[in-house]
Amino acid sequence: MATLRLFASVRQAAGVAAATVEGATVGDVLAAAVARFGPAFEEQLQACRIWRNGVPAEASDPVGPDDEVAALPPVSGGAGAAGRLAVLSMHTSPLLQPGAGDSGGMNVYVRELSAALAHRRTECSVYVRRFSAEWPPEICVEPGLRVVHIPAGPPGVPKEALAGTLDAFTEGVLADIRRTGGVDAIHAHYWLSGVAGHRIKHALDRPLVTTFHTLARVKESPGEAETTGRARAEEEVVACSDVVCANGPTEAEQLVRLYGAPADRVEIVAPGVEHALFSPGDPEGARAALDLGPEPVLLFVGRVQPLKGLELAVRTLAALGDRYGAAKLLVVGGPSGQQGRAELARVRRLTAAGGLEGRVRFVAPQPHHRLATYYRAADVVLVPSRSESFGLVALEAAACGTPVVAAEVGGLKALVRHGRTGFLVADRDPRSWAQRVEEILEDRLTAAAMALEAAAVARGHSWDATAELLAGCYRRLQQRRLVECLA
Repeated sequence: MATLRLFASVRQAAGVAAATVEGATVGDVLAAAVARFGPAFEEQLQACRIWRNGVPAEASDPVGPDDEVAALPPVSGGAGAAGRLAVLSMHTSPLLQPGAGDSGGMNVYVRELSAALAHRRTECSVYVRRFSAEWPPEICVEPGLRVVHIPAGPPGVPKEALAGTLDAFTEGVLADIRRTGGVDAIHAHYWLSGVAGHRIKHALDRPLVTTFHTLARVKESPGEAETTGRARAEEEVVACSDVVCANGPTEAEQLVRLYGAPADRVEIVAPGVEHALFSPGDPEGARAALDLGPEPVLLFVGRVQPLKGLELAVRTLAALGDRYGAAKLLVVGGPSGQQGRAELARVRRLTAAGGLEGRVRFVAPQPHHRLATYYRAADVVLVPSRSESFGLVALEAAACGTPVVAAEVGGLKALVRHGRTGFLVADRDPRSWAQRVEEILEDRLTAAAMALEAAAVARGHSWDATAELLAGCYRRLQQRRLVECLA
């Protein structure tokens, strides 16, 4: 079956952002979608432009199981009427599968935010280091949003060595920007992109906005090794950025305290959640789809790496009382780099040693639109990260009405309302985590109340609201003198 992706008004009419649909041609897929989603969807669809795999399509064009058909209302995208933005995402592509390798919440963030900005007629070019010879130089995701693959070093360079490709990446981005007519602003994601953005700002005399997503001096505090020189590079990027975006109050305070960021240049820009994908649903139906029984289900979603704390999730399962001896833990995600592979092997050994092999299910990374089924099937979502600037997993779980037990760190402290949408745990003792899980499992009324409030809190977060906030930020920067630095 082909994948049908929907945007803006046609997505609202369908109530979903993506669906798998039977059909041998584009026309067949659309007809099947009309039959599924009804007259209001059909009315919106009539005004849409239809694309197949990133290019305009005809109804007679054939489709296969690996093809993607997109329906785009005429209000989507545009010709840059509200400006042109260079989005730098050097080390990972928004087109990649989250939860595998170095792909995670940032991939979702860049993809969804860029699409929401395109819907507001800000033309976005997302620049990514070309990580595979099989990928074309450019992919048009939808009108107003393209992903550009910049040749910079051999495809298989590990993340830890990417700093050596910065010169080639920067020159490639500059060449494309000049070829396509310039940009009004630059938005860099992660520290490597920030270094490139620093240089591009001075080459083009355009404002630089930076979102770090993670900070070296925060990650180093729990003892995770970081690339030599990363913290210093982040400090230089902070000093050059016209605006530094923080995911929440905790990250804003860290930027000021640890990096000397001027408080008036730090803006809190909380990520959103796609409510057409993540919303409360039928838990029993979700369990049936995942071949789960009536036993309690805990869920961990994310890349397998020491920072994410999967070991603590497994130990929490083991620490549950005898009453929950049948409880299961679903682990959805894959290892990130060599450290991640070593961590996965260690967790598997821990699982075997604890006699938990039949109770821990390892699931390959899932397409983003399929994760809602896992959230709905779970009784509790565990987020045991050692540091977390925001916590998209916690937000997506909340949007699906699933209580969260999370580490009391970073943005999770603001997102999870302790005792109301889930629990925050200050220590890393599995017994403390198991106690909170048991409180949710034992009191179904409390769990139901948490589910209702979690979904209500999540409704306050949307990518459209995030895009509106940033679009205003870009406009204001056009009227301000650029920050000067010593570069």
